[in-house]
Parts: sequence; C-alpha cells; structure tokens
Amino acid sequence: MSSTKSTHDLSGLIKYAGRAPWDEAMDEMLSAHFGPACEATGLEPDGIFDIIGDHWEGSLWGCAFEDLLAQEWEPDGHNLVDDYLKRRGWNEKAPNKAYMRALRHAVMSLYEVSEVIPGQSMTLRDLLRDTAPVTVQERSATRTLVNWDRIAARVVEVNGRYGISGALLSFSADGAAQLVDAFDRLFTEPADDDEFDVSDRDALLRASAPMFTNIWLLDSLGQAAPGSEPELVNADGDDIVFHRIVFPLAKGVIGKSVVRRLNAAPWLEPANDSFWNWLAPAAQSRKPQETKGKQALVTTMDDGTPVFANVELTERKLIIEVNSAARAERAIEQMREWLGDCLDAPMTEIRTLAQLMAEEAKGGPQSEALDIPPHELERIVHDMLTREYAKTLDEPVPALGHKTPRALAGTKAGRGKVADWLKYIESGAAKTGVADPMATYDFTWMWEELGLIELRR
Repeated sequence: MSSTKSTHDLSGLIKYAGRAPWDEAMDEMLSAHFGPACEATGLEPDGIFDIIGDHWEGSLWGCAFEDLLAQEWEPDGHNLVDDYLKRRGWNEKAPNKAYMRALRHAVMSLYEVSEVIPGQSMTLRDLLRDTAPVTVQERSATRTLVNWDRIAARVVEVNGRYGISGALLSFSADGAAQLVDAFDRLFTEPADDDEFDVSDRDALLRASAPMFTNIWLLDSLGQAAPGSEPELVNADGDDIVFHRIVFPLAKGVIGKSVVRRLNAAPWLEPANDSFWNWLAPAAQSRKPQETKGKQALVTTMDDGTPVFANVELTERKLIIEVNSAARAERAIEQMREWLGDCLDAPMTEIRTLAQLMAEEAKGGPQSEALDIPPHELERIVHDMLTREYAKTLDEPVPALGHKTPRALAGTKAGRGKVADWLKYIESGAAKTGVADPMATYDFTWMWEELGLIELRR
C-alpha cells in the first residue's frame, strides 16, 4: 500500500516506521483497519480496491498510519513519534516536528462540514463529542467538500492554527449514521476487557479508529457493488427504462400541420410552440402490489397531475421521451392514431438508468444546447425548485418516517431529524457542480419556514 499525502514532510517518520519494532506494529494496525471488512466481505484488500478504486489506497493507509502515531504500546507505553523525535528529531525542521507532535495527540472523529470557503477553510462540528465547532485552514479538501458533508478526520493544532491531517474519509449519510450508532454503543455498552474509562470520549476515540475505516469500507463497498443502485419504477409500477422515440415527418408534411393536430389531441398540454407535456389519464395510478420495496419516480405538473411523456417537434422530427417499455409501446400506437400518415417509421433509443448515469458521468451525449441565457435558466430552475419544495414541506417524506417536514418540525423530538433532512438535500444540490443551477439554489427560506434557522449551523 502507498502512503498518504501531506503538506508536511513525514517521509523520515514513514521510513522509520519500517524498522523493528514499528514495522510489526504497523502490520497490526493495517490488520485492524482492514481485517473486519475483509472478513465480512470475503475479499482481500486488493479485491476491495478493485471495487472502490485504487485512488483510496493512500487515504486508507494513512488512516492506519496516523492511528499508529497516536498509540502507546505496552509494556512501557512506547510511541512511534516520541521514539522517532528522540532518535532522529535533530534531522527534522521545527514545523515538521510540531506537526508530528500534534498528530501524536490527535484522535479521529466524525465532523459535519459548514461555512466552506473553497481553497481556504471550513468549519467542523464534532458529531461524537460535545465540543465547540472549529475553523480549520484547508486548501485541497475545501475544493470538493460542500456544506453539511460528513467527514472522518483528525483536527491538529500547530502554533495556534487548526488544520486536518492527510487521512480524510467522506461518509455518506447512512455511513455516518452507522458510525454514530456504533460509537454510542461503545459508550453505553463497554466491553469487559476495556483498559480505559469509556466515559472519556477522547480515550474511546483513540481506541476505536479502526471502526471508522471498517464502517466506511463496508458502506463504500455497498454503494459500489453491482445492483446497489435503487430499484426504480414509474407511476405505473413499470421498471424505469428510458426510451427516446424519434418519428421522422413524412415527405411533404409541414410542421405547422403537425402542431395543429397535437394541440387538438387529448392529454397533450403545450408548454410552448414545439413542446408538449403528455398528461396521464386521471384514472391511471401506480400499482401498489408491483412497487412494494421499490422507489417510485413520478413526474408531475405543478398541480400534481402525473406526466406520461414529453413530446417535442424539432426540425423534421417528432421526439417522444418516456420512462418504460410499456409507455413506449403505447406512445407509438397513440401517435400513429393521432398523426397517421404524417409520420414515417420510428427509431427508438433505449437506455437503462445505469447507462444514463454512466453517460452523465462522462459528460452525457452531445446534443444541441438550449438557447437560454444562463441567468434566465438559473431563475427558471430556482422557481421550479421553490414550487416543488414548498409542496414537499406538507407531504409525507419516507426519510422522515412518512411524516411531513412541517408537522415533524413542530415537535421537540422531530426538529433535529428535519434539520438533518434539510442538510442532506442542501448538500446534494451543492454537489451537482458549479455549472448546474441547482448548485446556487438558496435553501434558507425552508429553514425559516420551518422555524429551524437556529439549527442551520
């Protein structure tokens, strides 16, 4: 495994750790940080990195190495940093020695990120200890982290300035919740052989650093494993498979005649001169027995009417986009009934959710850009988000136990849960990227509307 990167030079300390007896101690640390996850999955470390990506190797090695730096080894309480500085400290510059001493006394904890200034600093709130939030100077991580992210890291203080160590793990919401629960169990249900006072949270954190790594690994393996993506269905209970049906206009047919017929068709609601929302019939509804255990993806109009498909007329092509095979079949049949010999035989492009996500990760398929100024597109998207979130505040939310955010925010026990939910959706929006209008959406009004603004910290 490779070593972790740091703004301070730890190369001498890392090399020294390869000598006896520290080489065996490092092997023990690596075993503690990887062993439980390997045993739980039946994978060797190389197999784990094949799944989660080799780029995590340095950070995870760093978690084990920094844990080694913080430990005192029996029988005489030897510590690697103390030993190294005693024997080789004369060869180190003062800033490096100060950083090593800070690492020696730092413990890994779970922090909530806020007040991010990219390339400069962020504020960290400890989720496992009742301590005041601390602002740390950090150039690299603040370029990718966003408000309300949750990270495992070691906060170090050097000459009155706070920073974080080189080993950092970014936790998902589920992973963070698992870690908090596991730490609380260590605190409330101590093992009989614990050799320290478990009420001392610093001591408990110093002893439980491998737990952070293993929970992170198991959570990351679950997210990266094939089939871990949510099983989605549409409002009809059909599996989500995206179909793009392209009808060329027949020879001699002009666009205006197609527009007149589409405007006269039932269920088609024009959005502009060349785009229609195809509304689902009122009687159509999702089949509960087919969607049990699955997540429904439902597109609606502002008044809650479900959208069956989108229809667009561009140049000499009529394009229908639907999200299931059954809808595609029905759309083709219905369009032939409405437009008859105005259309030639259709061509259909099919993409699964996984394929669509892969395309978006690579930049997505190249298509004609919308002729909308960026500031106007941002306004449109923000207005749409405000309308949708305004409705959501009074609708049951599965993540909140199928209670409405407004009702739950009115209870003492529910305020924290709603605040965590708001942080989750706000963080997700911020991660869409600087070019996405969602990234600039201001969620402040939701906190104020629910009376939770004091928890937005």
